Amino acid sequence: MALRLVLLGLLVALWTWLQVQGAIGPQPQGEYLVAGAPAWEPAPVRGCSPEALAALDVRVEIPPPEGGWPGVPQAVDVFNVFAGEVMVAHGEREVCGRMHDAGTRDSRFRAGVGMVVVPPAGDMEPIRVAWTRPLKPAWIPTVRVGAPSPVQQIDTARLLVRAAALAVAIALAFTALMGFLSARDGVFLGYALLCLLAVLWQAILSGLSGYPQPWLPVGESEWRWLTAFSCIGLSTLLYGMWLLVGGAALWLSSRRHLLQLTLACWIGGAVLAATLPMAALAPLARGVDLAFRLGYLMVFAIGLYGASHRRAFAAAGGSAEGTAGLAAMLPFLAMGLLDLAGNRWLVEYRVEAIQGSITWFLTVSAYALNLRLGRLRRQRDEMQQLADTDALTSLPNRRAGLRTLEQRLQQARAGDGALTVGFLDIDLFKRINDLHGHAVGDRVLVAVARVLAAAVGEPAHVIRMGGEEFLLLLPGVEGEAARRRMEFLRRRVSEAAAGLGVPGLAVTASIGLASLRAGDRDAAALLRRADEAMYRAKRGGRDRVEAAVEEPEPPAV
Repeated sequence: MALRLVLLGLLVALWTWLQVQGAIGPQPQGEYLVAGAPAWEPAPVRGCSPEALAALDVRVEIPPPEGGWPGVPQAVDVFNVFAGEVMVAHGEREVCGRMHDAGTRDSRFRAGVGMVVVPPAGDMEPIRVAWTRPLKPAWIPTVRVGAPSPVQQIDTARLLVRAAALAVAIALAFTALMGFLSARDGVFLGYALLCLLAVLWQAILSGLSGYPQPWLPVGESEWRWLTAFSCIGLSTLLYGMWLLVGGAALWLSSRRHLLQLTLACWIGGAVLAATLPMAALAPLARGVDLAFRLGYLMVFAIGLYGASHRRAFAAAGGSAEGTAGLAAMLPFLAMGLLDLAGNRWLVEYRVEAIQGSITWFLTVSAYALNLRLGRLRRQRDEMQQLADTDALTSLPNRRAGLRTLEQRLQQARAGDGALTVGFLDIDLFKRINDLHGHAVGDRVLVAVARVLAAAVGEPAHVIRMGGEEFLLLLPGVEGEAARRRMEFLRRRVSEAAAGLGVPGLAVTASIGLASLRAGDRDAAALLRRADEAMYRAKRGGRDRVEAAVEEPEPPAV
């Protein structure tokens, strides 16, 4: 009920928002539609304030080719500057922009801060670029220069990769929420939280927190936000990696301890990033990176141990997700090796590499969650099977049998078909227990159940109601045909004792049968008539079949 109310509320909110945005209205007439409105302001390209220029401590000059600029448009795009203003200038033209506010940048560049200039042919003045020095030396800004079309295409491709990584994380979060509603397992909620955290972390890392308008209050505190989310994101990644490779199976109390440590990193990272002076943020950011690398190596070693000692690992409680955990960690290992080698590609596409690694980790984790969901469903089915099955005879028990009877009754009414039930009771079963022992009595029950199931053909139509009583369902059968079937079952029960090899053992059964009547409102009336017929068979000498006395139905009013 609560879920329905939430969904209804979301639909109402969506409808209201669409109306406010003007997306819902009368359908336009004609062969085309004109949307939008004329512009009243120039493009959001702004110059650099003296304060912004004073903070730019890294300045780069891009010299013209030999013989001077050729007199054609030149595009300049600056990537991987995560905080502060970026200046691009040539001659007297000078513009600034911030990664976390797309409204301050040239609209032709969305993954970086760029500008298109047209130096006169033969001009020897360089293009000037400046930015604020990053906190971490490994985060090297990249400047791409070239013809506007290919430079802008690369910029657009990087934007698409960054946006796609966020979209995948959002989709996986919704999938995990659906999994939680299906399995009621808190692990799915934890994974959904991880995906939402990845969305925020990647948005800040890639600058999408300011696209198309700032939707996170990053402002001019980019490095504080990045440092805080590095602490939060990297510690959460390590915790997820530990669980994926099966580390919690080797160290049973580690789940609780590492969760506490992860929460401490969340709180401590956020507080330190918000309160430390800027000069202290660089050591904190480098320390977080170092701690992640050390933790990563430890978790990866545990995963390798689990993969190479599968039997011992399984005995400790590890599962098939351990291999998936190693696969999820491989992109981070590749990034570390490329970092050690000083790879140029990684320097230029570091943001995309990090987002790709996070997306891969989330995707493989979703695969591991699907394995877990499959196990939970199998366990649920097994528990349901155990709850519905008689432990001794493996027949459906009373609860499952009555549910099946109700289904067959509804089908008979819907199709105007026949339905007959038989109540079978083993004669003098207490005497069998007294003379031959309860072990023989159990063998008799198992033998009777086996011959009944074989004779009926459909296991769900033979139910052990309790003790020595069985319920038999004959859909589509009534009248004399039903009686012949019950007589056949009675003889098969009498023959069951012969195969047990117990001297002096005789097994007979009394059966009462009743067919569905138009006036039967539920299964209780049908069962009552069959039960009464069975007791008439008992009183008539046992080892016989008696049909219910079909009283005339009351006339319709």
